[in-house]
Amino acid sequence: MATITASKRTAAQRVGRTSQAGRLGRWIFIAIAVIAQVTPFYLALTTAFKPITDTTSLWLPPLSGGTLDNFATAWDSGHLEWALENGLIVTVVSTALTCIVGAMAAYPLARRSTKLNRFVSLAILGMLMVPPLSILVPLYTMLAQLGLLNTYVSLIMVLTTLQLPLAVFLFTQFMRTLPLSLEEAAAIDGAGLTTTFVRIVLPSLKPVFATVVILTSTNVWNEFAMSSYILNKAEVRTLAPAAASFFGTQGNNIGAAAAAALIGLLPILIAYLFLQKYFVKGALAGAEK
Repeated sequence: MATITASKRTAAQRVGRTSQAGRLGRWIFIAIAVIAQVTPFYLALTTAFKPITDTTSLWLPPLSGGTLDNFATAWDSGHLEWALENGLIVTVVSTALTCIVGAMAAYPLARRSTKLNRFVSLAILGMLMVPPLSILVPLYTMLAQLGLLNTYVSLIMVLTTLQLPLAVFLFTQFMRTLPLSLEEAAAIDGAGLTTTFVRIVLPSLKPVFATVVILTSTNVWNEFAMSSYILNKAEVRTLAPAAASFFGTQGNNIGAAAAAALIGLLPILIAYLFLQKYFVKGALAGAEK
């Protein structure tokens, strides 16, 4: 009996040590991931606030006091005012279109389980696997033939199209978890399909709307490749191509280039800080249901 008790105690101690080692390993992994994410941001901060005459290591903060000259140089010489305005227009319109069209397209896919709808759902999933750059050449050729290069319309259409598959997928998965009782009650009261969708379904999609808004706006705001080819003129460039162009011309002024990168990061960072609780709520709601 004593031998059995001792064996159980030894097994419990081993399990406890294994569990403790597992927790320690997870914390080490999290710490490494956090350091890897924070390090570039830290280097950008230390570089952006250093004067051009400061030649100390990038890892050291400005020892002689910080300066805002780099931000002024980036704002004036990099034409970031135009880029911010262009990026804001493209991001807001593309995100709004993605949310509206995505929700409308997802409704029949979620509520009507037909062979055609299942095929369309699989096709949408397949579109998520297509690299956007693989269609760049024919897309650029088509836009050039239509005379749509260097216009907001062309970039908005392209970016909306690229973001729609993920939005439709998220909306479809979330709508399938919503009960049909409210829609059936609305139909009994005489509400049509459009009224039911607008007044019953859409208000229930707030959590997933926040998720789609954050994902879409972040992807559109940070988009570089398509924007660089479609918008060639400086006055219509969005922020990512404008910052990259400015960085290329400021090889001897890394501080100004880092300041331009931080200016571009600031709007999306502020938006995420305000919407992060809705993003988490939408992700968890879809997972739980």
